[in-house]
Amino acid sequence: MTKKLLIPNVSSEIGKLKSVILHKPGKELERLTPQNLTELLFDDIPWVKKIAEEHNNFAKVLTENEIDVFYIENLLKDILINVNVKDSFIEDLLKINGITSNKIKTYLKEFLKEKTPEEVVEISISGLAYGDIKLKKSLMGLAEYIYENHHFYIKPLPNLYFTRDPGTVITNGLMISSMKTAARKPETLILEYIYKYHPLFESVPCWYDNTYTHSIEGGDILVLSERVIAIGCSERTSPQAIEQLSHNLFEGHSTVEKVIVVQIPVNRSYMHLDTVFTMVDKNRFVFYPGIKNELRVFTISKEEKGVVINKEENLQTALKTNLHLYNVEIIPTGGLNVITSAREQWSDSTNTLAIAPGVVITYARNEISNKIMEKEGIKVISIEGSELSRGRGGPRCMSMPIQRE
Repeated sequence: MTKKLLIPNVSSEIGKLKSVILHKPGKELERLTPQNLTELLFDDIPWVKKIAEEHNNFAKVLTENEIDVFYIENLLKDILINVNVKDSFIEDLLKINGITSNKIKTYLKEFLKEKTPEEVVEISISGLAYGDIKLKKSLMGLAEYIYENHHFYIKPLPNLYFTRDPGTVITNGLMISSMKTAARKPETLILEYIYKYHPLFESVPCWYDNTYTHSIEGGDILVLSERVIAIGCSERTSPQAIEQLSHNLFEGHSTVEKVIVVQIPVNRSYMHLDTVFTMVDKNRFVFYPGIKNELRVFTISKEEKGVVINKEENLQTALKTNLHLYNVEIIPTGGLNVITSAREQWSDSTNTLAIAPGVVITYARNEISNKIMEKEGIKVISIEGSELSRGRGGPRCMSMPIQRE
């Protein structure tokens, strides 16, 4: 079994990164076709061999910087060794994929129970299509005839390599996302099982989980300090979920006392807060200037008289006031050139992963934004991401920090 970490804890966006959860992109990306791209939230079909190479290099950079890398597929495999957990997971996996035919459900249940834990993990991530199994004609329904080999009983999870979104460690607890889209809901089932049964999360409180109706995703959450977090109100995260999570943090054994809510445009280009804004140093942030005039900022505060919501003047002032900073520096990605800024935001220039104060991992293709950060004294470790970026996410999206100093 994967070794147990001491205590999961993330109380900063920039503290020295100690451990992280990743997912190696694989066969699930081979399931992408022009017909299912939109449903599976991709704009293009990546070159699978190349994307795996780029991701391996990303993981190598992390380990070279003394960061422990855990793979979500290995964590799931660890717990499926227990037969009872495996049987329960299979039941829930079929349920979340919406299989209504009792005959096919019974057949698939027995089919999966005969598989090894490694095989069940692979199927849960890469999917199970009609063409993968020898289904008796007596079990076939209309869908099998209509869609034939394009019919999935268990849908693939090509977005899983963006491990930031299914969950987030906030201080000493875990938030399991309630995902907005059907295509990503099974990712939180995987994290839910790991949370329940893996010793990695033993005795760790859960601040929010995938049973809540209102959607919230990890890419919208930035842990700015021990007491302050920022949450994007976005295409994927609702105001109701933000308010519920805030109450859960305030009423639980969390150190969080303030939530800065950043309302960003509802647009696929800016699907999460970290696609337009990330923290790179103690008082420095990178920001996509193209949406500056469209932002609205609020704070939710834990006070003696109860929970208080206030509208803030702007993001910079809210950061300065609530983080008790003398000065806040906003670094515009792409500089002041409107075209360059928009182009590089599309390829995740703002989606930086800080591995220490003033040290970030970025995509090499965002040359102008990287140069600007370097001019500002930020150490930039660039990685190739021509294929990785096709999934609409950068280094921060591809990582779920478990421990930071």
